Amino acid sequence: MNRIGFIVASALIVLMLLASTLFIVDQRQVAVVYALGEIKEVITEPGLKVKWPPPFQNVVFLDKRVQTLDSPETRPIFTAEKRSLIIDWLVKWRITEPRQFIRNNGVDIRNLESRLSPVIQAAFNEEVTRRTVRSVLATEREKVMQGVLARLADEAKSFGIEIVDVRIKRVDFVADITDAVYRRMESERKQVANELRSTGQAEGEKIRADADRQREVIIAEAYRDAQKIKGEGDAKASALYADSFGRDPSFARFYRSLEAYRASFRSKSDVMVMDSNSDFLRAMRGSEAGAAAPAGRK
Repeated sequence: MNRIGFIVASALIVLMLLASTLFIVDQRQVAVVYALGEIKEVITEPGLKVKWPPPFQNVVFLDKRVQTLDSPETRPIFTAEKRSLIIDWLVKWRITEPRQFIRNNGVDIRNLESRLSPVIQAAFNEEVTRRTVRSVLATEREKVMQGVLARLADEAKSFGIEIVDVRIKRVDFVADITDAVYRRMESERKQVANELRSTGQAEGEKIRADADRQREVIIAEAYRDAQKIKGEGDAKASALYADSFGRDPSFARFYRSLEAYRASFRSKSDVMVMDSNSDFLRAMRGSEAGAAAPAGRK
């Protein structure tokens, strides 16, 4: 039994040693083989590889894909006009020299990012301080990014990396300037709004005055036309009355008497004291009074 256990243990040890000598390199990685703390070999081709078992040789894997570094903090940058700007940026990079990368940064990517961020911030400072706010915001934004990329090209070689791209995510004023800009914008918008209201009120008054004038003109013209038509009607009525009264004078006198009675006795409570023989009551006395009156005039 002891012999069998020894054989099994020996076989396991051999398998473990064989397993420690084999490793797989992924196509997204770079394998760095160490021999007693010194870089022995850098393997970039994917596949199954062989090395000496630890502690004679060790292997470390590095990601060779494009990495993204965002601005860790927002520091104000002064422009040529001495205005403070806050710029958020990102940088795309990847490992090109694994040996150089490990010598300067070790195997932890965070070490590189902590050392590279100040270099990028300094490059942005140099580019932004040469330009105005308008240039950074609009006209020369692309030039700023290209300038930073060119400044980082040489610095990146010392880190064993390549800078693929530099992008500006956001450009803004510092908080105090932003508040001042917002207040000024608000004041300008209020001024424009007040001007528009004043213009609207003036236009409204003008429209109302024009409408009132047109109303007065229309009423005056309508009154003029009405009076004209009324006058024409009165003229025609007078002509008809004259023609009718000329044909029958007695009827004319009778009609005029009725009109006079209508104008005099408007209310039942009215009281009028007159002589019964008055000519005003002739129409009320009937045919006898009407006949007597002509006889009396003889």
